[in-house]
Amino acid sequence: MESYAGKLAIVTGGGSGMGRELVRQLAVQGCSVAACDLDADSLAETVDLAAREAGGVVSAGGSGVAGGAVVSGHECDVSDEPAVLRFRDQALAAHGADRVDLVFANAGIGGGGSFLNDPREQWERVFAVNFWGVYYTARAFLPLLVASPEGVLVTTSSVNGFWASLGPGVPHTAYSTTKFAVKGLTEALIEDLRVNAPHVRVVLVMPGHVGTNILGNSLRAMGVTDAGELEEANAFFRDTALTTPAQAATIILDGVQSGAWRVLVGPDATMLDEFVRAHPEQSYDHEELARQRATWLAG
Repeated sequence: MESYAGKLAIVTGGGSGMGRELVRQLAVQGCSVAACDLDADSLAETVDLAAREAGGVVSAGGSGVAGGAVVSGHECDVSDEPAVLRFRDQALAAHGADRVDLVFANAGIGGGGSFLNDPREQWERVFAVNFWGVYYTARAFLPLLVASPEGVLVTTSSVNGFWASLGPGVPHTAYSTTKFAVKGLTEALIEDLRVNAPHVRVVLVMPGHVGTNILGNSLRAMGVTDAGELEEANAFFRDTALTTPAQAATIILDGVQSGAWRVLVGPDATMLDEFVRAHPEQSYDHEELARQRATWLAG
């Protein structure tokens, strides 16, 4: 894909973090975007920011005309298939389109760390958003990508899609399970599309620690409403990250343009990927991983 200009992109989870940065950077490059998020207020901020940075003016209807691109926001819970289908129809109507060129299935939450001790409802909520949200998005939009001359489905997995841990003493089962599932679905689609729609491809994104608001957003999705607690969680996660959302979005968009099917985001993702591939039997040997990390940091 030589240019994003004149394309139409779908971005789920566009209200904050990497999703917001994808919307912003695409719009600046002349790509129209239909973004969705469960948080309507943060999504409206994204639309306003993207349109203004691209030199546009936000309309009363929540869309911004941005340097030839149109940015629209749509409230949607991606774990609800009828809601995803409504988002699809609203996006096409907002942009006067009968196809899309890019789909970024980016929405996700954390939680459900322990299969044994955390509430089943929390575990299954994480799975519903992180995997079924990607599945429903793919089901809804793949036919529209097939209608494009060159369509790209971009899914967001994680380093936890090949390493199911956060380190010693921290169960991380629901999130890791969903990210392994997203990785599996995406890789399985490579041959399916090659056979049945060779002009459409998939891109698997595997971020390391990116400084997003996912921790606070996840707590909010689990029912936490205290603003101070949510911001404290977000600040801790952001301040300890190695990669900013803006840097992550740039890496993703560059990877999509390069033709890669697999995009690692952040130096920690690269280091961990190399370790797991070279030492599969030691993937969960935390002492050995710590030694490798120290060597990596020293180098």
